Amino acid sequence: MRYRELGNSGQNLSEIGLGTWAIGGGDWGMGWGDQKKEDSIDAILEALECGINWIDTAHAYGFGVAETVVAEALSEWKEDVFVATKCGVLPKQDGSPERFISPKSISEEVEGSLRRLRVEAIDLYQIHWPHPVENLADSWQTLIRLKEEGKVIHVGVCNCYLDELKLLGDSDHIASNQPMYNMLERKIESEVLPWCKGNLVGILAYSPMHSGLLTGKVSKEWFDGLPMNDWRKHKVNHPVVSPLQSEKGLSSFMTFQSELESIAREFGRTIGELATAWVLRKQEVTSAIVGARKKGQISEICQVTESPLSKDEETLVGQALSSYSS
Repeated sequence: MRYRELGNSGQNLSEIGLGTWAIGGGDWGMGWGDQKKEDSIDAILEALECGINWIDTAHAYGFGVAETVVAEALSEWKEDVFVATKCGVLPKQDGSPERFISPKSISEEVEGSLRRLRVEAIDLYQIHWPHPVENLADSWQTLIRLKEEGKVIHVGVCNCYLDELKLLGDSDHIASNQPMYNMLERKIESEVLPWCKGNLVGILAYSPMHSGLLTGKVSKEWFDGLPMNDWRKHKVNHPVVSPLQSEKGLSSFMTFQSELESIAREFGRTIGELATAWVLRKQEVTSAIVGARKKGQISEICQVTESPLSKDEETLVGQALSSYSS
């Protein structure tokens, strides 16, 4: 495993971070289907055995489920692990998620996360979504206050683009920004990556495999077989899965997937490994967050850090992307 410094924090993180979105289970509106706690703990411990030294979680992931499972797994691990969690996604009355930040709600959320994670201070506390944006500046000041109080050690944001980042003010406090970044979602390249590099803000890239679409598994049968409490099944208008909803869109994607499979095979990788290596080719990216739901999934991806993306691979992927988007 290789490690990179997180922005100006002085903290070195493994190039692969363990994501726990799916570990939150399938009962909160944006889950990935049912999940057994035993499988989650096995996946977490395997990640740590592979050299991963940090875990990404959130209050929203099962509204406390993922944080609780992370704490239980870490109680079986004797070494220090850097844990990042998030605030700003709250449960509505029907249990579904709602994005909302305010100084009051964040002050309440942090206490719950501290309790569930069984820690005196959270290593990295992040605003999950900058919504509503008019509350962002005051909410960010709340995170800085929590840092001054010692309840959190580092503070960051997620899903922030240039306009939102500029609203935060003094960049010295911003340890990280966590955006989606992968072959099929590249919006951060033009403005966010340069801004974060110039301001010493680490990038924690989530969804390097585009929520499972860049794993080589996609087919009509695969999509039809997803459980109904998998968000990809019922959020059919979401930009990640909407291209698969038409016969033409699915056919085009399958052609692209075949091209990626050919590239990956040529260089002795899986498509998932290729996709993750592609994200890590950017030195502005501190770490790529990879989810795992059971033992055996994360160990394969960890091999990527010992085999960075080659220039030939990058060229071939670029050609495939150009054909797919044209």
